[in-house]
Amino acid sequence: MNLNGKYALGILLTFVLLAAVMLYVFPLIYFITGIKAFNAANFFYTRIALWTVLGLVFLYSLFIEKNTFLLWKDKKYSTLFYIKAVIALYLICAFGSSFLNLIIQLLTREGMSNKLAQISLVFKNNYLLIIFTCFTAGAVEEFLMRGYIQPRIEKIYNSPYVGIIGSAALFGILHSTYGTIGQVVIPFFIGTVFALFYKKYSNIKILIICHCMYDLVSMMILNFIDIKHLSAF
Repeated sequence: MNLNGKYALGILLTFVLLAAVMLYVFPLIYFITGIKAFNAANFFYTRIALWTVLGLVFLYSLFIEKNTFLLWKDKKYSTLFYIKAVIALYLICAFGSSFLNLIIQLLTREGMSNKLAQISLVFKNNYLLIIFTCFTAGAVEEFLMRGYIQPRIEKIYNSPYVGIIGSAALFGILHSTYGTIGQVVIPFFIGTVFALFYKKYSNIKILIICHCMYDLVSMMILNFIDIKHLSAF
């Protein structure tokens, strides 16, 4: 198998593993623990499963592709650039997502998904779980979606645009398990913004920080706002 074939297989492996975690990890955890409840402990184990996926993909890149996990070497920037980039990315994602959410609400009047409602109850005042969840999402999703998948799609199709749109589309599709249109469209938008930034500046650390911050603000809203008002956000 040539290198592009190995890249394609790695992308497929990554998507299948992430989809399996999103769809089937809770039943597996219920079976292992014997506790059929959507609680903090079981949710914590699902985050461990995501780290496991990252580890498996890393091993695949090392031993099957025989290549570095990050095809694009991280560029170094000043502390001031980090601060400006994180703030700019956050504001673009926050305002863009709010606008898209407003449009979706006007067109579909869809409410908050049952899964998100369950998650909001699990996170209630559990700050350690919130922090660990945000860090997991930021690190695992950025390493896999932008760091691993985006450059390899670009290599296969010899097109940066296919890499950007392809990685963003996979990012949106994986969030479809939350059960709403907004949870596909908004992640696709954020994935596109992040992919454009990664292509231009080649720095995964900035994306991880911004992703963590974005999720942390969202989770704190989930924590403090009454659940019946959450669809507005």
